[in-house]
Amino acid sequence: STLKSLRKGTAKLVIISSNCPALRKSEIEYYAMLAKTSVHHYSGSNADLGTACGKFYRVSGLSITDPGDSDIIRTLPDAQ
Repeated sequence: STLKSLRKGTAKLVIISSNCPALRKSEIEYYAMLAKTSVHHYSGSNADLGTACGKFYRVSGLSITDPGDSDIIRTLPDAQ
């Protein structure tokens, strides 16, 4: 769904885990570059990223499409 939101242009920020496969990581970064979307490299593993999202499964990459009331896009140093 991360790639789908990048292709549609709805992603505002993409977060990639540290152990995401290299081919998938480069594919996501390429689509993010085309969509002019910021990419944040999460320092933890995909299990840590899933736990941080409140999920019980591993998450290699995710996209923020609507930040809501949070300051997630403004607080990240490499975000726009």
